[in-house]
Amino acid sequence: QVQLVESGGGLVQAGGSLRLSCAASGLTFRTYAMGWFRQAPGLEREFVAAISWSGVTGYADSVKGRFTISRDNAKNTVYLQMNSLKPEDTADYYCAARPLYSTRADEYDYWGQGTQVTVSS
Repeated sequence: QVQLVESGGGLVQAGGSLRLSCAASGLTFRTYAMGWFRQAPGLEREFVAAISWSGVTGYADSVKGRFTISRDNAKNTVYLQMNSLKPEDTADYYCAARPLYSTRADEYDYWGQGTQVTVSS
C-alpha cells in the first residue's frame, strides 16, 4: 500500500521560507518521479515542481528561482524548499508519485493528503 505523507506547512509572512517534506512508503522510491502540486480555494490543482528518479527537475514559471525540489532516496523523502514566499503561494500543497517524470497532475498515480501553506502579507 503506497502512502505519501506531507509535512512542513504552516503560516509564514511574505518574504519568509518554508520547507515541505513528503515521506513515501510502499513503493520503490528511487525508481519514481515525484511532483509537488498546489490548490488554492476555488482554483484547480496546479503544477509546482517535479523531480525525476535521476534528479532532473522542473518548475512552474511562477515559482522558478524561489522554490527548489530535491529528494533523498535513502530517506524515501522528497522536499520542497520555498523561499521568498508571496501571498499568492497560499494553497494546499500535495506531493505525488509516478514512474516517469511529468508536470501533469492527471498523470500521477499516488497522492498525499496535502499540507496547508498560508502566506500573510
